[in-house]
Amino acid sequence: MYRYDEFDAAFVKERTAQFSDQVARRLTGELNEDQFRPLRLMNGLYLQLHAYMLRIAVPYGTMNSKQMHMLAHIARTYDRGYGHFTTRQNIQFNWPKLRDIPKILEDLASVEMHAIQTSGNCIRNITTDQFAGATADEIIDPRPVAEILRQWSSLHPEFSYLPRKFKIAMTGSPSDRAAIRFHDIGLQAATSDVGEIGWQVWVGGGLGRTPMIGKMISGFVPHEHLLAYLESILRVYNRYGRRDNKYKARIKILVHEEGIEQIRQQVDEEFSHVKGGVLHLPQEELDRIGKYFAEPSYELVNETHVDVAREKILNPAYGRWLERNLHGHRQPGYVSVTISLKPIGGAPGDATDVQIDAVADLAAEYSHDELRVTHEQNLVLPHVKIADLPAVYARLVEHGLAEGNAGQITDMICCPGLDFCALANARSIPLAQEISRKFGSPERQAEIGDLKIKISGCINACGHHHVAHIGILGVEKKGTELYQITVGGDATEQAAIGDILGHGFIAEDVPAAIERLVDAYIARRQSPSEPFIDAFRRIGKEPFKEALYGNA
Repeated sequence: MYRYDEFDAAFVKERTAQFSDQVARRLTGELNEDQFRPLRLMNGLYLQLHAYMLRIAVPYGTMNSKQMHMLAHIARTYDRGYGHFTTRQNIQFNWPKLRDIPKILEDLASVEMHAIQTSGNCIRNITTDQFAGATADEIIDPRPVAEILRQWSSLHPEFSYLPRKFKIAMTGSPSDRAAIRFHDIGLQAATSDVGEIGWQVWVGGGLGRTPMIGKMISGFVPHEHLLAYLESILRVYNRYGRRDNKYKARIKILVHEEGIEQIRQQVDEEFSHVKGGVLHLPQEELDRIGKYFAEPSYELVNETHVDVAREKILNPAYGRWLERNLHGHRQPGYVSVTISLKPIGGAPGDATDVQIDAVADLAAEYSHDELRVTHEQNLVLPHVKIADLPAVYARLVEHGLAEGNAGQITDMICCPGLDFCALANARSIPLAQEISRKFGSPERQAEIGDLKIKISGCINACGHHHVAHIGILGVEKKGTELYQITVGGDATEQAAIGDILGHGFIAEDVPAAIERLVDAYIARRQSPSEPFIDAFRRIGKEPFKEALYGNA
């Protein structure tokens, strides 16, 4: 993984010192909250309902054990003993005291981490496939290019004050595990007619109050021209993006109003001026960065197969974990292990300081000192020998991290909601916990199969409800928290936005409503192997609407 050079270290050290001075001036009253707000947002510090919240960047979701141990230290020293992993592969601390923020940033800097550009109208943390560099279906590891994009976008003088926040996601695989079509810019590895590897570029995707699927603006951009092409997109957006209305300021609105052909024409014109100039990316630079992401020193092993069926008989819980939480690896004898942060009845995405330390230790001992944060609020050990799986599982059991539910109904994405967020209209976490308990039986989850539920506490859609197989949106109506249900969303390469089925439900009625949807699916699927989303595409929304509301 990438290591800071002298510039990175100096840059983070100087920013930490600068913000420490700003915090001191806020504490003495020299700066009021209105003056402090733009300064703190530039450093990932939000003011939530009850306290400040600090969001820490995890570029392309990759960390080592030393960094993970530091997050555990921050959780127990400066917070309430836990952290919350987010859909941008970052981590948030919900209870730090303002006076402690400078020390937290100093501690982060000591392990090459920071909170810069995790908020504000700038290019945010660049996300990618959690199995990047390990998965067997990958065309190219996207992380070296993601690191180059991070360096290009950090404190970019032209793009530090965009019309609105700007999000980039990328995947090196034909299977989209990074939801690239729902980002301002999405990048997917592609191969040209002559076998050259480059990037397919999508633009104008997003969620929030106006969900839109991105449109392909270029079918192939070579590595050496990618920076220039993305800069051209950002320049067009910065020039023409709405600044008079924040709800219409995202690039998706510009693409929608102007049309993709007009935007492509503008980008191509800009690209013609910058292509081949200072933003040209030499192969030697790509190779230099790529060395930081070289494959680990894998061992040649004899054990290259997991007999899941046998293990399910001998130890059902272990067998379920093997069945659900392993992902195929490019190296024979290895797998990637998903560590679920979705215990039955727990708050999705949360991990205690003890659990964070435990995962750091597992990464050091069993995963070549590397771990990942997923955009679905779980963790991954990317390089685990099959022979080590029993030992890894035993340690996860010890720390309450061995739930074998990846991709199942209890593996929910959930925003902090009204328990923390000042923007929320409704609570998300308690609802997720109730749904988790209702469907927590391993037998019931196995019967249902693959099914993604995602919950947002407001229209900003931080819980990605629009792209859930079953999405839940919290709204407020005449002082009552209601929950609107959508069906049929999909964040993969078969991108789709869910259909609203009808009026909302009060919180107590939502779990039963979800059960009616699930029962309708099970009654109509062609076989137990037909996933929920496939059945929805085949039969449409009407049977699900009838299951919720009857014939009314």
